[in-house]
Amino acid sequence: MLRMSDADQEGTRVLGTVKWFDPTKGFGFVVADGGGPDILLHANVLRNFGQSSVADSAGIEVIVQETARGVQAVEVIQIEPPAGEEPEEMMEGGDMAEPIDYSLPLEPARVKWFDKAKGFGFANVFGRDEDVFLHVEVLRRSGLADLQPGEAVSLRVTDGKRGRMAMQVTSWEAALKDDE
Repeated sequence: MLRMSDADQEGTRVLGTVKWFDPTKGFGFVVADGGGPDILLHANVLRNFGQSSVADSAGIEVIVQETARGVQAVEVIQIEPPAGEEPEEMMEGGDMAEPIDYSLPLEPARVKWFDKAKGFGFANVFGRDEDVFLHVEVLRRSGLADLQPGEAVSLRVTDGKRGRMAMQVTSWEAALKDDE
């Protein structure tokens, strides 16, 4: 059981796995690696991290506090893609994606639209007119489950057979940290 002393009002850092998260309901749960009760993860806490969703089974590091209603995440520190995800996923037109090229810059972008049922969508990098293709598998390997229109994100973009496509999707703030 997670316990906090009066001196530890800031919370406890916990490593865990996302049990499930439903962006429509606005919450989900995290299972701590060390056991204990499920940890409530509210959409507002995730948004403060710069994401509107997180993939089931993604690794997550959170700051938690015990409340009258149970243990709740109050801050997201880090999200890792679900364990066992292969670096090469099926992509647009059945092409195999290249492993992520981390030498490519993270570019700030805004989601134009994304349809989880169709498995793809598009974003626009700031200062550029062309669309960037977003595939659901890239979201999954980036630790995301869904994107909302207008959501600010950071992308690593490459040129595909049919135009520019995202290799990685991260939080908006990641692009700012990448520039430092």
